[in-house]
Amino acid sequence: MTPYEYTTAAARRNLILPVCAFVASALLLPWVGAGPISLARVLHHQSPDYEILVQLRVTRTLLALVAGGALSLAGSLFQAMLRDALATPYTLGISAGASLGAVAVIAAGWQMAWGIPATWFGSLAGAFAILTLVLGGFSRRIRISAFSLLLSGIAVNSVCAACIIILGGFAGMSRTFSIARWLIGSVDSTSFASLGVLTVVVLALAVVIVSQARSWNLLAVGDQWAASRGVHVPALLRTGYLAGSVLVAGAIALTGPIGFVGLIVPHLVRSRISPDHRVLLPSVFLFGGALLAACDALGRIVLPPAEIPAGAILALIGGPYLVWAIHQRRPSEEM
Repeated sequence: MTPYEYTTAAARRNLILPVCAFVASALLLPWVGAGPISLARVLHHQSPDYEILVQLRVTRTLLALVAGGALSLAGSLFQAMLRDALATPYTLGISAGASLGAVAVIAAGWQMAWGIPATWFGSLAGAFAILTLVLGGFSRRIRISAFSLLLSGIAVNSVCAACIIILGGFAGMSRTFSIARWLIGSVDSTSFASLGVLTVVVLALAVVIVSQARSWNLLAVGDQWAASRGVHVPALLRTGYLAGSVLVAGAIALTGPIGFVGLIVPHLVRSRISPDHRVLLPSVFLFGGALLAACDALGRIVLPPAEIPAGAILALIGGPYLVWAIHQRRPSEEM
């Protein structure tokens, strides 16, 4: 029995609010924008209201819900692996690798490949290159420690950041602007086919991660505690690193490196709702999607007709929150 075990009935009650927030965001936020949309015109498929709602706002909202959920779930996963409430999806270097891949594609001037934005291929390739590099470095070791993963992430982030700066220096003015805009992170309309692929991958990984909630609860107490109760810790860490990396790579391949959603949501859910991963993992997915969708909707109406990227809004929220969270930490929580 761990400090995180609750009854099944209590766990279900704690999921009511996240489910309501997620469903409300999916139903209401597509109607939020710089200009009003007529429901009657939408029901009669009249232009431009129907196209604006279905092809632009609905896809943007759904993408934000899935991507925000994926990033929040990955953040909670990495926090469990590192046992640090301030860890983020970018702590282990996957986002930096994906960003480097996308920046390399933009700097080279590639725009489309097989009808798909080339930045998607670049970001996925960069993320999986870092994943292969890090896991390959641990392939001959019997044990993967959280501290080793953290140090590897710091090194990867530094190298990738330096490479991005170098590529930006060689790119032209227009490409440099495109690089800067992509690095901010934003939610744009996308095809339903791409959205469907991302949704299937994210949901499949979410099921795998949530099914291991008991093991994550045990790991939160300590490696030795988890191992003494039958958890194969190295295998669990490998699974978590692989699943978290795919979640992050898939999300930012379509949105760019959106930060802080993977820090704010897990931290708040753990402190305000429950630290039990049976509740924590699905809750952060639902709240994370709702938060990113809300930030994207807010960016559409603050300065119309211009739009503020969702990544910028989250940075304005997450920066002060991170400072506050650091000051609230107890001395026993310091590394």
